[in-house]
Amino acid sequence: MPTLREQPQAVVRIEQLHKYFGSLEVLKGVDMEVDRGEVVVILGPSGSGKSTLLRCINLLEKPTSGDIWFEDTRITDPATDINKIREHVGMVFQSFNLFPHLSAKKNVMLAQRKVLKRSKEEAERIAIEQLDKVGLSDRVDYMPAQLSGGQQQRVAIARALAMDPHVMLFDEATSALDPELVRGVLDVMRELARGGMTMIVVTHEMGFANEVADRAVFMDGGVIVEQGRPEDVFGNPTHERTRDFLGHIS
Repeated sequence: MPTLREQPQAVVRIEQLHKYFGSLEVLKGVDMEVDRGEVVVILGPSGSGKSTLLRCINLLEKPTSGDIWFEDTRITDPATDINKIREHVGMVFQSFNLFPHLSAKKNVMLAQRKVLKRSKEEAERIAIEQLDKVGLSDRVDYMPAQLSGGQQQRVAIARALAMDPHVMLFDEATSALDPELVRGVLDVMRELARGGMTMIVVTHEMGFANEVADRAVFMDGGVIVEQGRPEDVFGNPTHERTRDFLGHIS
């Protein structure tokens, strides 16, 4: 099987990915590549397999069959040290998953210290730097309970970025937020995209997807139904199922 050394642009390659939960097949032979610096937005109705696909990329969900490559490593190989791979894959969930007893700064420092073995001084410097990038330079010593939901999600993004990821995965990062808090998180994601970060984003934010994505992927029933440039997928979809979905959310 060829490795990604022969395809240097691809950061993630997924081949014939299947995932069952009991007798329920959630992913039905998904194939997808994501190139370095590409922003791919995954859309689709609830239950279409979007989040499961994202969670398979760093083996938070173990595929039933198929292969996933991260750069030049087949992560579905049982011999792969998945924890080493996860050091380079940032993930932001719907829930913020912050430690309530730690300040914003210490939340961002923790994985740096435990996983990357950075010194306290270096981890603190990077934490402050990343919190500044997400607009929270004046909140570094605040506890999560003192922050709004949008601010907590930006801390979670800063925490992921502090690990120097090669790709960022966003699983409905704004869906748990009140509408007025969504903009701040999307602004941070826009800046990441402009900076060349490779991103795979599961979202229902059509405006964001149309503006930022290099490619839109529409999933339904565990398969990729349609993909292409956002202006094509949103403006002139070729599949009836895509047209129906977009018609219900526009």
